[in-house]
Amino acid sequence: MSTTVPPANSPLGATADGLGEQAWIEVIQKMDEVYNDLLQYEVALEEKNAALEDSHQFIESVLASMSDILIVCDRNGNIEEVNTSLCHFSGQEAKALEKTPVFDLFADDVERAKAREVFARFGREGVHDCEFFLRAGDGSTVPVSMNCTPRLSPTGKLMGMVVTGRPVGELRRAYSALRQAHDDLKRTQSQLLHAEKMVSLGRLVAGVAHELNNPISFVLGNVLSLKRYAQRLEGYLNTVHASDAADDAALKAMRDDLRIDRIVADMPHLIDGMIEGAERTRDIVDALKRFSAVDKMTPEQVSLNEVVERSVRWVVQSAAARFAVDVDLPPGLVCTGSSGQLQQVVMNLVQNACDATLNQPVAKLKISGSVDQGMVCLHFIDSGPGIPAAHLSRLFEPFFTTKPVGQGTGLGLSISYGIVERHGGKLEAANLPGGGAEFILSLPVESR
Repeated sequence: MSTTVPPANSPLGATADGLGEQAWIEVIQKMDEVYNDLLQYEVALEEKNAALEDSHQFIESVLASMSDILIVCDRNGNIEEVNTSLCHFSGQEAKALEKTPVFDLFADDVERAKAREVFARFGREGVHDCEFFLRAGDGSTVPVSMNCTPRLSPTGKLMGMVVTGRPVGELRRAYSALRQAHDDLKRTQSQLLHAEKMVSLGRLVAGVAHELNNPISFVLGNVLSLKRYAQRLEGYLNTVHASDAADDAALKAMRDDLRIDRIVADMPHLIDGMIEGAERTRDIVDALKRFSAVDKMTPEQVSLNEVVERSVRWVVQSAAARFAVDVDLPPGLVCTGSSGQLQQVVMNLVQNACDATLNQPVAKLKISGSVDQGMVCLHFIDSGPGIPAAHLSRLFEPFFTTKPVGQGTGLGLSISYGIVERHGGKLEAANLPGGGAEFILSLPVESR
């Protein structure tokens, strides 16, 4: 069989050459298009790889930052991935934990059996806040509140589970701290209410003292006048009895029947008792007025001897009969400041000593004083059990008290400390070697 090839210059040959050249051009164009598509696919793939890498790093940073333990398991319960918290908790590396059963993390066979049963029963629905005991890296048994959530494929097939947990000790500590904060807030609120009541009571006392001052002054003035009148009447009766009329039998009988001589003899004592009571009431009213004005810092010459005497009398009268106070102060202890505020400080120190010695065989307080280098020093030494060493540094903190709820606000020593500081002095506390506590109140003799 032979093939006839047309001549090069024939029309058929020219057509074949033109078709071949056009085919090559089309092929080259297609190759350019495919190459451009490949370049675009490569750019898109690199962008997706970069986004995937960023997502992977983000997920790893989140897992590493979680404080709760995280375990990802397959459907057979073998560990596929864990976070840093579990590694710290178990004391093992992530590589060592991979492919191991998750139940190996539990404390003993009982806990493992319990976990298998719970996860098998509620695996599809999820387990929430179920407490198990896990074995920590140091060998201790730690209660952990765990949650288990099923991990499903897009088609709904169970692929495994995700287990998270937090040591219950941390939760309990957080709850304990929250409860303590709540109790402190309630106690602070109660103390503020009590302080507000005390402020209102102070205003009431000031008003009552002011109202009582006038009638007491009136009674005292009348009694003094009555005393003068009684002296005059006594002189008149003596003159009458000494006259000739004394021989009158009727007058003598009336004198005996009415016991005139006894009345005349008793009247000075009765009047003196009334004067003493009125003067004492006047002193109490004056002390109430001074004590209620604790917020008014009016500098004045204050006799510490009188302040201590008043404070001791007030506390002892309301305390148990066996509480004894021995006051040994040199005369003339004077400083500059507010009498009411300093009386509040001294009363607080005496009252604290009374409370501290309540259950002691001998309830006693000794108050002594001296003047040294321009400072008046008052020492309050009680026979109580002393102050615990852990409390010494916190005695003057606001709201700190060792007394039962309802018996102390924790504000007395703190307020006293502030008052003494404003007076340019110091208030210190210490334990004595032989037992008991000592408070030292130091005040400048002259104002600063």
